[in-house]
Amino acid sequence: MTTLIPAPRTAERLVADLFAIIDERRWDDLPNVFALDCVYERPGYDPLAGLADVDLFYRHTRIISTGRHQVDRVVSDLGSAACWGRFTGRDRLGRPLEEGFADTYLVRDGKIVHRTTYFFRAAI
Repeated sequence: MTTLIPAPRTAERLVADLFAIIDERRWDDLPNVFALDCVYERPGYDPLAGLADVDLFYRHTRIISTGRHQVDRVVSDLGSAACWGRFTGRDRLGRPLEEGFADTYLVRDGKIVHRTTYFFRAAI
């Protein structure tokens, strides 16, 4: 009998999965991409420490109501990755948002343990 071992998730797949979950507002799927002990640093907010803080941020704090991330590029090595692209959407008041972004990630066992988001200016 042959046991199939699933291939590890690539950085490209992890980033695609992350933004699909965020853009589709599938908050219950956040544990599929974030480790329980993750840290998320984002301009304008105190660091989010742990999956519960990340979940709370996306469900209740984030000013964005709808939108899509367009990732232009993902680069990675064994334990880290970076991507950059553009976000287009609307805030909770219906105002349009458009912003370039870059993210860096530290990854362990196929999940994000540290994420930092960068914007060109104080933004979303």
